[in-house]
Amino acid sequence: MTKPAEQLDAIVVGGGPAGSTAALVLARAGRRVRVLERAPFPRFHIGESLLPRNIGLFKELGLADELARLPQVPKFGADFVMGHGKSEACFTFEMGLLKGDTIAFNVERAPFDALLLDLAARAGAEIDHGAALRSIERLAPGDVAITTSKGEQLTARWLVDASGQSTVVGKHLGTRRVLPHLKKIAYFGHFDGVYRRPGWQGGSPVIVMCDEGWFWIIPLTETKTSIGLVMDFERAKKVGLPPEEMLPWAIARTPALRDRTSQATPPGEYHVAADFSYRCEPYAGPGYFLAGDAATFVDPIFSTGVCLGMSSAARAAKAILAIDEGRESVAAAQEGYRRFIAQSSGAFFKMIDLFYEHSFRELALGGGSPMKLHNAVLSILAGNVFPRPRFPLRWRLKVLSLFVWLNRKFPFVRRHERFSIADSAPEPGKPQPLHVVDPFRGTAPAGAE
Repeated sequence: MTKPAEQLDAIVVGGGPAGSTAALVLARAGRRVRVLERAPFPRFHIGESLLPRNIGLFKELGLADELARLPQVPKFGADFVMGHGKSEACFTFEMGLLKGDTIAFNVERAPFDALLLDLAARAGAEIDHGAALRSIERLAPGDVAITTSKGEQLTARWLVDASGQSTVVGKHLGTRRVLPHLKKIAYFGHFDGVYRRPGWQGGSPVIVMCDEGWFWIIPLTETKTSIGLVMDFERAKKVGLPPEEMLPWAIARTPALRDRTSQATPPGEYHVAADFSYRCEPYAGPGYFLAGDAATFVDPIFSTGVCLGMSSAARAAKAILAIDEGRESVAAAQEGYRRFIAQSSGAFFKMIDLFYEHSFRELALGGGSPMKLHNAVLSILAGNVFPRPRFPLRWRLKVLSLFVWLNRKFPFVRRHERFSIADSAPEPGKPQPLHVVDPFRGTAPAGAE
């Protein structure tokens, strides 16, 4: 026998960064919010590198002081290196075209997510741990009804889907569309004792590029480092190894990884996850808003997940408040929200499409560019795309696409040797001094020690 229906202002599905943010904003405004979170917290999660735009959002939401107490590694930029280790470039966010925050941080997601959910609870949100959305009975403007995995029936004016890659509303409506050219799979784990460059540069995530995809190396604490491989799904199937063997196999064949991990302690457990980019349009509709990965999943190459999740969730909550307070019509608020997701995520998707072209990688490694194209790219990668990229970024992104096309035939920079994991032989490694090619060589960025 189910419990009687309970009227709420909003039901939020998922207690990750997006769900916690939506619940926090709504609860602070006096709304009665129930968060359904099926997984026990704290729990392991990737997406551990934040963008400078996250810092501005933390300040806007009044979360900066609380989050500053978490163990974290300052992040001033990122390094890009070919898998053979012969070509490397270092960039800092301070070199971006637009002004704004230029420092972010890397953090373990388990304590980060747990703190955000706790802050939502302190603001007055009701957190239902161990509860999932079992079925959606009704989705209508101002009238939502669901049943939870505990058999409880809930009604509310709004449903915010922050269920991540579960995409409960997208699946319910049949709107989830995978992007065929971005079907990837990720293998990852936490290592101890991975080599880092000294000083402030040691906190920079390292992106190691190969024909099959790319690796991430993200410093999390003084000793712990997150390492993962995002690989083309079809190429991964051809390798034919069990999931737990894929990352060690790839590291052993990639000099840039082998050198850094030769004296590291491997993880006790390897993880694997499908990494298929998708969209669940429309991002808002009768009675619902989709936030974060429940709306669209962007390939994680540029660490956009938490930033897009929290930014979209805050925007969804503010749209709900604008409707409830009569400041906007339902149609106008939801159309504005749909544009917000499409335009901000669109810039990231464009950068991702470019990243997988070797011509783009050559331009990035070459350093410098006309018309401040590199600087515009750095502003986009810092997260300066909300509510939409500004015009100086948009036109430069189009010009960059043209340059990438032209560079295939008429090189603007010296050619850089490609690297394939499958074509490389495994060799024993030892730590090597890393000679970084820094196209913006100069003083340390502001705030670096």
